[in-house]
Amino acid sequence: MQSDYIIVLTTVSSRKLAEDLARGMVGERLAACVQIQQIESFFGWEDDIEHSNEYLLVIKTKATLFEDLSRFISQNHDYRIPEIVQIPIVEGFKPYLEWIGAVTK
Repeated sequence: MQSDYIIVLTTVSSRKLAEDLARGMVGERLAACVQIQQIESFFGWEDDIEHSNEYLLVIKTKATLFEDLSRFISQNHDYRIPEIVQIPIVEGFKPYLEWIGAVTK
């Protein structure tokens, strides 16, 4: 049984942008929590293989906020085509999921 909560992933090019996005999402109550990890990415782009150091944002929120969150990320992102993917939380520790619900819109 799927819960009403999701994880959203996005990557950005700088630590500052990652922190700015995280603060904005939590401040606007679009996310309960944002974790930032430094990663190394390889990807196909314009007929080439790119290699880049990036920052991965792991965003915990409600499924009903995905569209607003996606719009916020798109409007504040530095990539022309940002990664914005939703992963459903199928199950989770009930008090944690309730906390997500309590601190988001």
